[in-house]
Amino acid sequence: MDAKPSPPGRLRRAAGFFREALRDNEVDYTRAPVPRALGLLAIPMMLEMAMEAVFAVVDIAFVAQLGTDAVAAVGITEALITVLYALSMGMGIAVTAMVSRRIGAGNAEEAARVTGQAIWIALIISLVVGIAGAYYAADLLRLMGASPGVIDTGAGFTTVLLGGSASIVYLFMLNAAFRGAGDAAVALRSLWLANGINIVLDPCLIFGLGPFPELGVTGAAVATTIGRGTGVLYQLCYLLRSRGRLDFALRHLRPVPALAARLCVVSAGGVGQFLVATSSWIAMMRIVAMYGSAPVAAYTIAIRMIEFVFLPAWGLGNAAATMVGQNLGAGRPDRAKESAWKAARYNMAFMTTVGALTFVFAPQITGLFSSDPDVLHYGTSCLRILGVGYPAYAVGMVMAQAINGAGDTLTPTILNLIAFWAVQIPLAWSLATAAGLGPNGVFTAIVVSESLLTVLAVAVFRRGRWQTQQA
Repeated sequence: MDAKPSPPGRLRRAAGFFREALRDNEVDYTRAPVPRALGLLAIPMMLEMAMEAVFAVVDIAFVAQLGTDAVAAVGITEALITVLYALSMGMGIAVTAMVSRRIGAGNAEEAARVTGQAIWIALIISLVVGIAGAYYAADLLRLMGASPGVIDTGAGFTTVLLGGSASIVYLFMLNAAFRGAGDAAVALRSLWLANGINIVLDPCLIFGLGPFPELGVTGAAVATTIGRGTGVLYQLCYLLRSRGRLDFALRHLRPVPALAARLCVVSAGGVGQFLVATSSWIAMMRIVAMYGSAPVAAYTIAIRMIEFVFLPAWGLGNAAATMVGQNLGAGRPDRAKESAWKAARYNMAFMTTVGALTFVFAPQITGLFSSDPDVLHYGTSCLRILGVGYPAYAVGMVMAQAINGAGDTLTPTILNLIAFWAVQIPLAWSLATAAGLGPNGVFTAIVVSESLLTVLAVAVFRRGRWQTQQA
């Protein structure tokens, strides 16, 4: 009988597996053992989403030094920009589902054509949002209930971030194509590059270090846009060199109306579910804004830190979506189901641990960004209340992503409508005002609605209708 590997031996194997996940590989995700295939996809996808969260944390860490109004301006703008994230991530769901299904079926040519149509659709979204967002930046802040001081401080930040929307849309859209194909390491590298540039430029442009102009909070938006734009250039270069599973060439940019229409149909549900979710987040911010800049700043800081956990966990959901899509394409629905349940278990273990740590160290986490007593009070409450629901969120996000990965984007949209519009917004208003809980009522409503969403998503997944969905 073979002896069990020693701890150093297990560490070496784990390190080797980690390095393999970060490299380009030729693993067939429809045939490799499910834990191995899921791990090779999940590691770069979780790190990719962590890199996306780094953008938010880095920006707020530097901007917090400019005062409460600056932090509030970033928070309100981020609430607005979530609409753009909804469009980008909703389209990305469709791109991942359609690319993964075709890769799983061995049709790489059609997967490349899907990517070509996505590039044109992304261009249209970028132009519409960029022009309108930049022109109406101050009006949008005013609509969100920002004070005159916040508008004066943050209008430039909002203008640049919305005006440079192409960098956000393409980063999400192209990474969705790479993830669907199984080239998750490429998506991760583009975020590494984008974040590295943002981290260097942020303090330089905010505070005017060396030869750089002092742009204040606007400098954070400029740095972020330059960083994301550079990441997009890397994606395009890699894509056109055809080094990965997506054997892409310029001919795949030829418009194919039927395929573009199908992509839009599948995207409609994805965009819808994110618009429902993100509009509820905007409503939450609007309710919190009733209580002044300190709760808004605290909520902004807390949500940024929660994103740092949620986005890596979302990465594990993305891995499940790719596994579901590719295995359905290969005619292996049982394997698709197994992949989703394993991803849910891994995610619950991860988020339960992080949730416990967040609950214990909530004051210290908030204190990293602000010393204002009111901000510390509300930020600590927000982190602790939301942290209670981490285990439920973990399972729900994987189940929803698995259903999306099958190409069924309508069902999660309906679930979001129930959980967020029918429950979260009315409950938040009632708890904050009628029950007198203030901002803490908003935070409590989020936990209740997200937990309800998990229950509904698990019930739908168990019914199994997603296995017959066409993408």
